Amino acid sequence: MTLELDGVTKVVGGRTHIHPTDLRLEAGTMNVLLGPTLAGKTSLMRLMAGLDVPTEGRVLWRGEDVTGMRVQDRKVAMVYQQFINYPSMTVYENIASPLRLMGQSRDEIDAAVRKTADLMKLTPMLDRRPLELSGGQQQRCALGRALVKDAGLVLLDEPLANLDYKLREELRAEIPRIFEEAGSIFVYATTEPEEALLLGGNTATLWEGRVTQFGPTPAVYRKPADATTARVFSDPPMNFLDLTKSGRTLTFADGRTEEATDRLETLADGTYMAGFRPNHLSLEPLAGNSLTFRCTLEVTEITGSETFVHLDHEGTRWVGLAHGVRHLELGREMDVHLDPAHIYIFGEDGDLVAPAAYAAAA
Repeated sequence: MTLELDGVTKVVGGRTHIHPTDLRLEAGTMNVLLGPTLAGKTSLMRLMAGLDVPTEGRVLWRGEDVTGMRVQDRKVAMVYQQFINYPSMTVYENIASPLRLMGQSRDEIDAAVRKTADLMKLTPMLDRRPLELSGGQQQRCALGRALVKDAGLVLLDEPLANLDYKLREELRAEIPRIFEEAGSIFVYATTEPEEALLLGGNTATLWEGRVTQFGPTPAVYRKPADATTARVFSDPPMNFLDLTKSGRTLTFADGRTEEATDRLETLADGTYMAGFRPNHLSLEPLAGNSLTFRCTLEVTEITGSETFVHLDHEGTRWVGLAHGVRHLELGREMDVHLDPAHIYIFGEDGDLVAPAAYAAAA
């Protein structure tokens, strides 16, 4: 059982929402669509579901061209950010409602509802109404109604975005277990790289209607194909710095030079972009061979256990991550430090030339 997008595009009013896209999703897999707001995640899901028809290309389900098939005629289930339950019905009746519309027998419905309720840990709540449940339980009810149809394709469009932190963490841990037991193709849209990493499976990174990379989630994170993918799969986005290599000398955009050592020594002479994630930029000196940059502190964000520092380096905005609560003077100059093992090298065209040493070794 596979879902394939073959050269699919979507143009609305002369504006391209989805550029030519090829994807192949296998049965029993979790597939994350990761990208910022308006990257094209929902548009792509609507094409997968049959809610929209592509401008060009084909949608293949189990090898059959279903491009023009109505969504009602496909075995598809979709759960949105705004989870919807019928408030006047019990949890049992909410889950059972799609099966009643399908004309299944009472015994078939009862068996399917109880199996799904057990999977969703809702068995003790079957006689309750949605408004008597917590937010997480209400979302489980909505998920249960989607899963009970035994849909081959389950689309989850930012389903946890409106829940508080504790409930999101609880359901993030449960969703991979649920999809493994269900055996369907799951597609999960999110704006959060951390959520993609927690869910695992495969990830497609999206930027302005283009799928920039698709593959196993850890591989896409560790070895982004290009600078755009690296930006998408980093929160805050990856920092960049132009550099030129000539012989054994690295010349950075700020005019300072360093000796090229280790794997940077093997780069061909030329102009590159160095990329590094915020959590690898340190406020404290590092042991061994490290790079030091002079920056101006613009803004600090204290999250509780961590502090994000927004820095200006020669007119380029960087973000660093420091552990603990830091009370720092805004506008002051400060040194930040970077281990070369955490530097990605991209060409002038943005394509990855060399992954960071730590990622290549993983």
